[in-house]
Amino acid sequence: MHSSQTTPIGEQRNTLYPVFLKVRNLHVLIVGGGNVAEEKLRFLLKSSPDAKVTMISPMYREETIKLAEEHQVTMLNGKYHKKLLKGKHIVIATTDKPKVNIKVYNHCRKRDKLVNVADNPPYCDFYMGGIVTKGHVKVAISTNGQSPTTAKRLRQFFEEVIPDKVDDLVQNLNEYRKTIKGDFEEKVETLNEFTKGLVEKKEA
Repeated sequence: MHSSQTTPIGEQRNTLYPVFLKVRNLHVLIVGGGNVAEEKLRFLLKSSPDAKVTMISPMYREETIKLAEEHQVTMLNGKYHKKLLKGKHIVIATTDKPKVNIKVYNHCRKRDKLVNVADNPPYCDFYMGGIVTKGHVKVAISTNGQSPTTAKRLRQFFEEVIPDKVDDLVQNLNEYRKTIKGDFEEKVETLNEFTKGLVEKKEA
C-alpha cells in the first residue's frame, strides 16, 4: 500500500544523476535560431568547443552565425522536421512556439533521444546547469531546474574559491599515481592519505 503523503519541502532532494558527456562523440541538434538558441549553443561550446552540433531555423542572429562558423557548427535553414532527428543523440528545443517545442519533445521520446525544452522543466530529460572548469577539473551545479540564477551564483562562487593551480595538482597526482606500487586498494589508500590535506578543516 503506497502512502499518499507528500514529501515535506525541507526533505526534498535532487535525484538527478550527473554525467560528463563526450559531446565530440555525440551529435547535438538545436532547434531554433534566436536568443535562447544562441545562449544554449554558447553554453555548450564554452564547455566543449569540439562539440558536434547542428542547428535548424528559418533565421539566425548575426552573433549566432559568427559563433557557429568559429566552431564548425552545421546551420540548416528551414523549419523543424522529425527526419532531422536521425543520427542525433541530444536535442535542445529553443523556439518561441510552444507547439513546436512540444512536438520536438514528443518525437524525441518516441525515438529514445535525450531532449531539453528550454525553460520548460517538465519537458526535459536533462538540464544544462552551471559549470566551473579549471583545466582537467570540472564542477557541474544543478538546482534541479528550480533556479538557474542560484546555479549561476554558485558557479561564480566556485570559480573564485577553486584555485587555478588545482590543475597542476591533478596532473602531478596522476604522474605520482603511476609510481605507486601495490594493488588498487593500496593505491587508493596511499592517494587518500596524500590528498587528505585538501579537505581537512584548519583549526581556528
